[in-house]
Parts: sequence; C-alpha cells; structure tokens
Amino acid sequence: MPGPRRAADDYDPPPQLPAAPEPELPPVPLSLPHSVLKSLLGAWALAACSTEETAAVEDHLTECAPCAEEALRLRDAVGLLHHERDLDLDPLLRSRVLENCLGRRPARVPVPDWAGPYDAETARLDALLRDIGAAEWHAPVRLKWFDGERPATRRTTVAGVIGHLLAVDGLVASSLGLDDPVGGPAPVAPADRTEAYWREAQHPPTRTVRGPWRDQSHTLIRTVSFAGRGVAELSVSYGDFALPLRDSLLERAFECWVHADDIANAVAYPYEPPSGAHLHGMVDLAARLLPAALAQRRRAGLAGPARHLVTAGSPGRSLHLEVEGSGGGDWYIPLDSPAALGSPDRRVAQVAMDGVEFCQLVAGHIAPEEAAAGQDGDREAIKDVLFAAASLSRL
Repeated sequence: MPGPRRAADDYDPPPQLPAAPEPELPPVPLSLPHSVLKSLLGAWALAACSTEETAAVEDHLTECAPCAEEALRLRDAVGLLHHERDLDLDPLLRSRVLENCLGRRPARVPVPDWAGPYDAETARLDALLRDIGAAEWHAPVRLKWFDGERPATRRTTVAGVIGHLLAVDGLVASSLGLDDPVGGPAPVAPADRTEAYWREAQHPPTRTVRGPWRDQSHTLIRTVSFAGRGVAELSVSYGDFALPLRDSLLERAFECWVHADDIANAVAYPYEPPSGAHLHGMVDLAARLLPAALAQRRRAGLAGPARHLVTAGSPGRSLHLEVEGSGGGDWYIPLDSPAALGSPDRRVAQVAMDGVEFCQLVAGHIAPEEAAAGQDGDREAIKDVLFAAASLSRL
C-alpha cells in the first residue's frame, strides 16, 4: 500500500558515490651516500628497511657491482637462519662466526676460563635438543653408573635426562643464591634431588623442560662472569662431599657431556667428545678426586689396606695414570693416603688409557674389569684405582 506523499522540500538527494582512490605512487628512492647504503645492506637482506630505504638500496644495487655481490651473499646467509632447515652444517661454522664477532667487538664481561667447559657443553647439548623432533623427547634412555660394587642403571626419557641435569645443576645455582629448580626444602644428594624432581612433576617431563634448563645454565654463566675471581673458590655441597665452584662447574660440564652422549645414542644423533683442553680438565679433576675415593673405599673394606703411610705432603707409593689421545697427560695417584704426594720415583704400577675411555670409566659406563688397554706393576693397586675411578660415578 503506498504511503503519504512528501513535500518537495523533504526530497532526499541520491547518495554520493565515494571518490575513487588515487593510485599509489612508487616510493621515491632517498638520496643517500654510498657509505650509508652499504651499511643498510644487512637490514635490507633481513627485510628490515623502511619502504624508502628499500627503494634506495635496490636502486643503488643496479649501479654498484660490489654492493650487489655483497647483498647476494647476505641474502644467502639469511636463508640459513630459517629455523626449520637441517642443522647438519659445517661443524666449524659456529666457531668461525663467534670468532669473527668477538674479533670485531670483544665481550665486555668475558666468561672465566674455568667456566668455559660448562658453557661449551651446555651449548652443544642445547644444539642437539634443538635438532630433535617432539616425539624423540620421549625416547627411552638408560642411565648407567657404578654403585661401588656393581653396575647400576635407571630408565628414563630424553626429557627426564634434562630434568636430571636441571635438578643437579640447581646445587650450583643455590650456592650462588639463585633459585633452586627443585624447590625447598630440597634434598642435597644428587640422586635424591633427581628423584624428588621426577616425583613432583605433574606429568612425565616433556620438551618444555628445555627452557628452564637452558635459562638456568645461562644464568649460572652470567652470574659467575659478573661475580669476579673470588667466587671460584665458593664451596658447593653435594651432601657427602663438596667441591669449589670452579671444580663443580667442571664436574657439571662432564655430566652434561656424558648425558648428552646418552641422549645422542638414544636418538641416533652423531656426537663428539669435548675439545682437547676441556677433556684434559675433566680428566685432571677425576685424577685429583681419586685419592679420596680410594681412601673411602678402603674405609668401607672395598680396597686393599695401606702399605706405606707417610707424613702429609711427602711422596708416597703411587700409580702412574697415563692418559693418551686428546686431553691426555700423566698423573701420579698416591695409593696409601690422600694427603701424600704422587711421585714418579715411588711408582709401583702403571695404567695406560685413552682419554675418552677413562672418562667413560669415571662415568660408570665401562666396567673396571674391562678398562685399561695397558697395565703394568702391582695388580692390587691397579684394581683398586680402577674401581675407585668407577665409584666416582653416580646417578
């Protein structure tokens, strides 16, 4: 039905159509000197330049052959930064990049030499973890050690191993006044701490444990780097024994490498031993701990009696530990008292081993009866030292 008619003054004009948008003009390249344009090549390769800067750089590349060649190399380098690419690159790439960066701008607060092995081993393990798939975090791993008289094992997963490292590294963190990942009151013995961490987890550990572990290792390195020289002698308690911080971080570097190798074997990933200098430090730490470990086994009735006691600081009956290969050297282990000095003149036995094989013995991954390629001299002394080396291992 039609409605009432309206007056002429009430007439609505037809709606106006929107004006057609003006066409966008191409950006006008900036007029920049060659030195500025060359400095923008890195940002251009990362697509981080403004529209005007991009136009200026690309206009310049049509005229300057050296800059065009550099731009092509930078674009290729950016392609390698894609996180889904295969990480099986030249193994020396990382060291060359770091060397180049440090050569251009040295670190203002360098990492102490004694913390270098821990820094290197945690970085290597983190690279392995970054390269494995989500399902591989649940791959079974069997941890091995020597409980004093016989081999022992504990079954876990890749994620469980990282939880173990996180929990025990927390002892070092606590000694520096940092947060303890286990929470308080937490056990001090490494095995008890690990079991407590695994029990308190709401579910089986997953790949999410990588973040807290890596954050903690970064914080430890940063803290000791800023703390100065005196912190190296700070005592770190492991329950039934203690180590100065410099030795504790070396011990943690050793554990990190051993368990990284456990993980690598579980996921079929190639993994190399530490560098020669770092491996030498690990062997040296084990050699320095052997006299006390031997004395402890003797008190427990697990080693032969002392034969020739001497005053503290005097040369005593010794075993020559000859470690061959990368990280090798010669150590003389006092046999009758940890307070005696090892001496080549008082040598009664000799053991020759490869450096990696010796570390595998100390980790409890090789039985004492199967270790040592070369043995000469007092058979009881050799057996006691090899078993003492294996007894340095633990969960």
